[in-house]
Amino acid sequence: MMQRRELIASSLGAALLSAFDLARAQSSKTVRIVVPFAAGGVQDILARALSNELGAALGQTVIVENKAGAGGTIGTGFVARAEADGTVMVAAAVSHNIAGSLYNKLSYDPQKDFTPYAHIGHASYVMMVHPDVPAKTAAEFIRYAKANPGKMNYASAGVGSATHLAMAYFCGLANIDMVHVPLKATGEAINEVISGRAQAVIAASIGALAFAKDSRLRLLGVTSPKRSKYLPDLPPLADSGLPGYQFDSWFGFVGPAATPPAQADRINAAVGKLLKDPAILERLDKQGIEPQAMSNADFGKLLAADYVRMAAVVKAAGTKLD
Repeated sequence: MMQRRELIASSLGAALLSAFDLARAQSSKTVRIVVPFAAGGVQDILARALSNELGAALGQTVIVENKAGAGGTIGTGFVARAEADGTVMVAAAVSHNIAGSLYNKLSYDPQKDFTPYAHIGHASYVMMVHPDVPAKTAAEFIRYAKANPGKMNYASAGVGSATHLAMAYFCGLANIDMVHVPLKATGEAINEVISGRAQAVIAASIGALAFAKDSRLRLLGVTSPKRSKYLPDLPPLADSGLPGYQFDSWFGFVGPAATPPAQADRINAAVGKLLKDPAILERLDKQGIEPQAMSNADFGKLLAADYVRMAAVVKAAGTKLD
């Protein structure tokens, strides 16, 4: 009898030790946040704004790696092929979901090859025009553009960028003819409008805030379905002349499709706690990102619905890339 008890105790102890070793091994793994763009962009700043606190919440070391190139598809493809070993990617609607419809060939499937970890928040965009354009609403802008087909330019941060697709989508829905002037960065696109060489640009709200009271530009409206907390005086473009128009972006963490549910839940819970931290909320506020925690399942539903919406954006914009 004593031998049996000793055997059970020994087996139980071994099992507990094994579980402890497994948990310790898991907690010792480094979590890698992959940013599919170069340093300095919104997704890079977001990753670095959350990395230390995320590491503390998970009890693990967190590092940020930039894997830029090909409109974010190189880094995204890397994560799609990564083992479920703690690799996390900062994804956004304007790069992650759009790629599935924008590129003729893609090495991954934006929906099937990823596990939704946690939604972080969303950001809107703002339509800005040169003050010589006689329009104070989207409706007036559309009327003016229709009266001057092919004579107006809009600037962007490059073919396939969010600034390009947002404006091309606007033109497609409004049935107006404007000339696209692709540049290399959002700041360059805004300067092109300030100079008068282009008449309009749609840029992320964080980039537009500095021009809210600048007489060199006129802000017409936001691309989100409701007013932005950062520019509350601006109406949604959908309400001021172009019904049905929407172009905003979510931000969140995703990982490889093979990620165990428990790991995804753990990251989701950690991010949920971070989105209650005043210091984190202040950092997001500076990036023009409105925070919103949600479950993995709800984030997955958002990804699926947004994929369909972004496919419509790309179709209306009439843009395809190899």
